[in-house]
Amino acid sequence: MANPVNYTEDSIKSLDWREHIRLRPGMYIGKLGDGSAQDDGIYVLVKEVIDNSIDEHMMGYGRTIDVKISEHRVEVRDYGRGIPLGKVIDCVSKINTGGKYDSGAFQKSVGLNGVGTKAVNALSEYFKVQSFRDGESKVAEFEKGVLIEDKKIEKTSERNGTKVIFSPDSTVFKNFHFIPEYLENQIWNYAYLNAGLTINYNGKKYFSDKGLYDLLSNKVDEETIRYPIIHLKGNDIEMALTHSNQYGEEYYSFVNGQFTTQGGTHLAAFREAIVKTVREFYKKDFDASDIRQSVVGAIAVRVQEPVFESQTKTKLGSQNVGPEGPTLRTFVNDFVKTELDNYLHKNPATADALLKRILQSERERKEISGIKKLANERAKKANLHNKKLRDCRVHYDDAKADEDLKNNTMLFITEGDSASGSITKSRDVQTQAVFSLRGKPLNCYGMTKKVVYENEEFNLLQHALNIEDGIEGLRYRKIVIATDADVDGMHIRLLIMTYFLQFFPDLVKNGHLFILDTPLFRVRNKKETIYCYSDEERQRAIHKLGNKPEITRFKGLGEISPEEFGKFIGEDIRLEPIILRKDTKIADLLGFYMGKNTPDRQNFIIKNLKVEKDLALDDPKSEEPGEEEAA
Repeated sequence: MANPVNYTEDSIKSLDWREHIRLRPGMYIGKLGDGSAQDDGIYVLVKEVIDNSIDEHMMGYGRTIDVKISEHRVEVRDYGRGIPLGKVIDCVSKINTGGKYDSGAFQKSVGLNGVGTKAVNALSEYFKVQSFRDGESKVAEFEKGVLIEDKKIEKTSERNGTKVIFSPDSTVFKNFHFIPEYLENQIWNYAYLNAGLTINYNGKKYFSDKGLYDLLSNKVDEETIRYPIIHLKGNDIEMALTHSNQYGEEYYSFVNGQFTTQGGTHLAAFREAIVKTVREFYKKDFDASDIRQSVVGAIAVRVQEPVFESQTKTKLGSQNVGPEGPTLRTFVNDFVKTELDNYLHKNPATADALLKRILQSERERKEISGIKKLANERAKKANLHNKKLRDCRVHYDDAKADEDLKNNTMLFITEGDSASGSITKSRDVQTQAVFSLRGKPLNCYGMTKKVVYENEEFNLLQHALNIEDGIEGLRYRKIVIATDADVDGMHIRLLIMTYFLQFFPDLVKNGHLFILDTPLFRVRNKKETIYCYSDEERQRAIHKLGNKPEITRFKGLGEISPEEFGKFIGEDIRLEPIILRKDTKIADLLGFYMGKNTPDRQNFIIKNLKVEKDLALDDPKSEEPGEEEAA
């Protein structure tokens, strides 16, 4: 029998607000991460501070917000009413303290629990808050939530408002870095959802006067849409809708100005309403998938006291618009049914174009129905989960699983048995799965989705991810391409990327695709081992260790032992996200990398290989690598 553990009064611990947030940060900001994913903690910190400024704007105070973000420092200044000077410290350091409990002051606020800025404070190496109010100013400074400076109220000529400056704690967010494209998307979303608001971010002005219409205009290529964007607004609801030539569905959903990346009740109602309205308008019982295929849509609602499924507010759980209002489902359905139906009646050219797109989707679905059935049978016979897929225990689509574990789930796509063997032996079986490719994938550029079912590798990968009917059932938060850092490895990466961009672009646009960054060199002596991810790091390591250290060049992932591999896919894993810029045209991108211009493509790959560095898929003609990380 094990030794009994004493359970006494001394076993009961009470943590103050700061200690609890630092001990359990996931309860307050979701997963930590290093900034490589758009929902990592450092972006949640930025959001929590800006949300307060947005709430001031929503209440009619302040039309401008200034945001400055450098490598490790964030500054946000609004021109609202300013925090009441006597409550400046309490508002950023006392849980359940804030103005949002007064429904008269903040009727339809993003957050209501008074936790946001407290979490930012506790998780920052340095945090400063300054309120300007009626000719007076109050400043307080903190380090990791501990008050270090409580300045007296002083006179000021500054306009009313609040300024917050903070630096995320590097001991909490290890090796963190802000990715400019993620921040820019955040800022644009605030602009789209708040007409008349100007956000000055790092010297650039962000402003929208057409709301969700502007959002879709910047998200889709005009050459690919089948009819002009439908833009409809009502009281506390706004929507935009079109169909494109791409596969899949693409949605952007918002609640009270908050970007709900995981959707929720409002998005479910929107998707349902589109199908119902279209069927009634055309008086035909179309298959729902044919109506929604290639949809690009956006929905924004404002509700009282929204209920989210986590502190990060990425999925709405509210069933009703307000305490006394209708259900969200009824609210959204009634609006879409009335306004979209009216629009289609008034715009017959758009109605005809929409019908043609639905009929095209219907034909394509019927053409591959037989092949699809056979492919599904082949997938079952292939015993996918034993031969191709080394699965993990927790999955992203498991509603009952722990949120932290779900957000850390990832599937490594590898080439060859040696690489997959090393990762399989060193992975975390709770959250990390491995899919082994057999040979180079097919170049599917310009092909129809029929090839996904005809090609065994593509078909099995599709089933492993569970994305045959869209990404709602995606089984892994991150899809990680893990190939060698040589020309062949880069070619395979491009082929895998082409597969996803061609048939599942929404998966890429939603930030699920990454490249695994592994060290190229090991430099060591008898006392120390340094792993280097670039030639520059190798030179620094040699200089540091001196006395002619042993240098090993990892030519392929299979050459890294499982014991060592575990160090590169654990807490310090380095992932490079594949980010599509708002001005990126997928068709042009694929045309260059996978089209017939083979010599140009080869020269570009070789030129940008640099032995150790990932290839950047941006402007092929540019001298500098860009934001389309493709390794």
